[in-house]
Amino acid sequence: MAKPIELSNVTKAYLEEYQRILKKMMQGMTYVTITCSISENFIKQIIPHQVAAIQMSENVLRYTTNIPVQNLALEIIRTHTEMVESLEAIQNRCCVVQNSEYELYEYMCAYKEITEAMFNAMCAPPVSNSININYLREMIVHHQGGIRLAQNVLRFCICQELIPILRCMIQTLCEQLEVMEKLLDSLQKCDCEC
Repeated sequence: MAKPIELSNVTKAYLEEYQRILKKMMQGMTYVTITCSISENFIKQIIPHQVAAIQMSENVLRYTTNIPVQNLALEIIRTHTEMVESLEAIQNRCCVVQNSEYELYEYMCAYKEITEAMFNAMCAPPVSNSININYLREMIVHHQGGIRLAQNVLRFCICQELIPILRCMIQTLCEQLEVMEKLLDSLQKCDCEC
């Protein structure tokens, strides 16, 4: 059996804040008053997800000296802030688009499956003494979940204003995911060689 790694005080502080952000995100995404509008439900559920990405990125910026990680975190803060603002701007108009009980049931079943998988993976990521590697592992799972959540809502009759935001969200998350996977791969190779 592998001996658990001893974490530095800096890594512990980073991980404590990550756990706080994660707990708040999970509560925000779970305890939503469900209405007959998938559009409204999705907006209320996804905003805490987007806010968590901003806070996770702010958390890593307190500790990292890695320039590509800094640039990625700043990009995530910028794009996710724009997404939150776009979603908040249409929230009151989108609630008028109603869905059937069956559609709502189908949406919520898929939503619960996606969020449970994402929450489980984010609650127990492999932990390293490298804050950069921890951040990338956490954010990769976060983005994968976000892509699946946006794809899920696009299967239904939703507010027309929400559709371009979702398509932009999926494209942005996919592009950032690709950057994160390459960056994680290069950092892990460097970590193994050191």
